[in-house]
This record gives sequence, structure tokens and C-alpha cells, in this order.
Amino acid sequence: MTGSTFDVAIVGCGPVGAMAANLLGRQGLSVVVLEKELEHYPLPRAVHLDHEMMRLFQSAGVVDRVAGDMIATDGHLHVGADHGVIRYMGTVGKPRPFGWANDYFFYQPELEAHLRQAFAENGRIDLRLGAEFTGLRQDAAGVTLSYTNGAVDNEVRVRWVIACDGARSPVRKALGVKLDDLDFEEPWLVVDAEVEGPVAFPPIDGVPEGADLQRLSVMMCDPERPATVVPGRGNHRRWEFMLLPGEDDAVMAQPETVGRLVGAWMKDVPHTIVRAATYRFHGLVAEQWQVGRVFLAGDAAHQTPPFFGQGMCHGLRDVANLAWKMAAIANDDADEAILATYQPERDPHVRGVIGAAVGAGRYICELDRQKAAERDAAIRAQSANRSGETAADLIPAIDCGFVSTGTAGAGERFIQPTLDDGRKLDDHAGHGWRLFVRDASIGGDARGVARMVATELPDGGAVLAWLDAREVDAVLVRPDHYVFGTAKGSALPLLDLRERHLHQPAEIAA
Repeated sequence: MTGSTFDVAIVGCGPVGAMAANLLGRQGLSVVVLEKELEHYPLPRAVHLDHEMMRLFQSAGVVDRVAGDMIATDGHLHVGADHGVIRYMGTVGKPRPFGWANDYFFYQPELEAHLRQAFAENGRIDLRLGAEFTGLRQDAAGVTLSYTNGAVDNEVRVRWVIACDGARSPVRKALGVKLDDLDFEEPWLVVDAEVEGPVAFPPIDGVPEGADLQRLSVMMCDPERPATVVPGRGNHRRWEFMLLPGEDDAVMAQPETVGRLVGAWMKDVPHTIVRAATYRFHGLVAEQWQVGRVFLAGDAAHQTPPFFGQGMCHGLRDVANLAWKMAAIANDDADEAILATYQPERDPHVRGVIGAAVGAGRYICELDRQKAAERDAAIRAQSANRSGETAADLIPAIDCGFVSTGTAGAGERFIQPTLDDGRKLDDHAGHGWRLFVRDASIGGDARGVARMVATELPDGGAVLAWLDAREVDAVLVRPDHYVFGTAKGSALPLLDLRERHLHQPAEIAA
């Protein structure tokens, strides 16, 4: 049986696939979502996201749904073998230039439910549950996806496919795409629990003033057993315990073992284990993220060790990158070749963060006590030279693709100050293309671009200060909140370059 034609098919309706549907649907594209399970997964998996994801929830029109179930926290603390702080990536007392706290923890089943509930408000989104992908055929005009629903074989015709179908991605396998192994694999036990009181941390030396251990992701780099303690929303907590050489996955996941490991942190505090599972923490990246009209996103495209909590964030960045480009093609007749900028823009981001996570993982997983002591001394020395570091600093600027390379600030994430009336900048300026100019004398205007005069914004001068810091008079911001480019004197050349990127991308690439 052949179904209707859609702009986009999304395979997999976890948080990344559901977010893709909301972003695309809100832009007016027709979307079909194929999800093989009848119910979303009932237990927590991903637990962390950052300010950029909250901003994308704004763009998708779902932030009011999800924010109430998020808990803002204060960053990451790495503790050495001597139980002294070796690295602090915290945000206590620091400004929020992007409008949101740097770190949020959540309960994945709640997030997935909120994102699916928004489908009804966000355009034509057809969610097909129990729909298991079985194959695809591509031609010059589109893709025919095959799937089964029960005993019934079905097909649906679409313009593009986004595969958000996880680390084992059947779509990736059907395309024959291989994974680039970044040479990191460590076994860990992940435990989620509902607790009725605070975690009993051991005495830790050097905790920064104002930092609350209950509000931090604490990485105990202890060669006796490396472990992470993660805050959660409500009374949810997560522990991650490294498995030591010779330990068996099945034995370590047994209730008595899990109870002993978690109990050491809870003392007399009542708690209930919700989930315990062993994982191999990997660093893997797909060699190809685009094959014709099919795009890999999220865990289908990359797998990141969890030491900075960026795994799901990567996937949401992926679909935000694709969504505005697909909308530009469908709604504004942009050249389809702009989609070829997807992997060149996103792959360096992912590899940069995976590299940092693998580097952290290597020192976290050190089991030799002498080497751990040497590590502690070296990291403390490095940390002294990078005061004020946060996890947000791990995300590099986009340095190729759909950006005006060579202009000051190009590829950076643009700020989102809170306005005098309490709203955030995007709620005032919109979520599409935005041009911010120093004052009304700076020329530049274009269809489909919201023009804002910095001296007239009720933002306390934050945008003007951004322009001053880069010695420019105009900044053009993409719909995914990355800076396309900046200009001095007039924004007209910048807007002209944007048009050429949209309609003559082959010429730009050449």
C-alpha cells in the first residue's frame, strides 16, 4: 500500500526525532514520523541538556511545555584521587548570555511526552506508531520508504528522510554507511534511582565558594572505582560506575550489586532503584551523514561518551541545522545544494566535543593510583590557566559551510539577552533570520530577514556590546542562532552574500 507524499519522513521518535518534527512542522513542512514502538520508552536514558537546547525549544514553540520539568543546575565538578577538586566547569554567579542556565537535567519520558503532545499545534505531523522501517529507494525527485505496521507492508513517498533511529540505526545500515571509531570504549554501569534525601558525598577539598554538590554533576576520578553522580529533576538521581577489569556486566547489574554501590552514597536515605543497565561508552562518528536525500542525525550519526552530557544535545543541533535549510528550500526556493553543508558544519562540532569527552574519559578512567596522582597535579595546573571554563566552551564556532567565513564572530552562537520586560531576545526578534544593526544609519534590509536596531532594543545594551567587542556594525544571525557573518558600515554586502549562499551555493563553494 502506498501512502501520501510528505516533505520529510523522520525515522524514530525519540527526543531528536520528535524535535525535528516540531521544528519542521512549525515551518509549514508536512512531516511523517515512523516509530516502531507503540509507546515511548518508559525509563530515563538521556538526562542532560544545555542552554542551546532550551533556546531551540523556544524556536520549536515547545519551551513552555518542557521548562517546568527541567532542573537548572550549576555545572560539572571533577574530583581527583585525593578527593580534591581538579577541574570545575561551573556557572555559579555567572551571567547567562544565551538566556538560559548552562545545564539542565530532565526525565526523558516526560520530555518525549511533551514533544509529542506539541505535534497537534505545530503543523501537519503524522505520527505512525508501530511502524518499523524495512527499506528505502531513492530517485532524483524523492525517497520511497518501506515499513511494516503489524503484518501490513506500507510505503510512503517523501522529499527527504531524517534518520533518528538510534545507535543501531537500521537506516544507516541500509545505506551501508560505516562508523569511524575514535578509539574509546569503556564499560560502565548506569543506575537511576528515586531518592528521598541528599546524596552523602565524601569530604571534598577545594569545592568553589557558592557551589552546591547537590546541584553539580560530580565526577569522582577515583582509581578505586571512577563514578559520576548526576542531579535530576524532582527526586531523580543518576549514578554511573565504571566496571573494573574482570567484572561481569550481568553480575554488576544484579540488584544486590547495584544496591551496594548506590547505598554507599545514600547512607540512611530511603531510595528506590528505577533502572540499572551496563553500557559501552563509545566515541563513534558516521563517515557519511548524507546519502542522497537521506540524512543521519543523533545517535545514528554519532555516539559521544557522556562525560560532558552532550550526546542528546548533538542530535538536537543536527536537526536544527537541517530544519531551517529544508524550510528554506521548501518555502523560499533555496537551492537543495545547501543541504550539502550539513555534515561539514556539524561533523567538526561533534568531533570536537567527542575529542574533549574522550580526553576526559581517559583521565577519568585511570586506575593506576600513581598515574592518577600525576594526572591530578597536571589537571590542576591546567585548570589554573583556564579559570571560568564552562561546558558551553566546548562547542566550537562553525568555520565552513553556510557562513561568511573571515568576518568577525562568524559561526559563533549569538547571544540572547533578557529584555527589560522579562522576555528573551528571540521572543522579540523572532526565530528566523535576524539582522542586528548598530543604529538606524546602517543600511541593509531583505525579505525574510527581521531587521533590529541595537540602540532601540530594550536589552540593556547587550547586542550593542556584542557589536562593539567585535568592532562591527551589523550581525546576521541564522535561524539556528549561529552567526552567519558580520559587517562594517553597511549590511547590504552581507545580505547579498546570504542570497548567494541560498540560491547559488555551488558558486560559493567554488
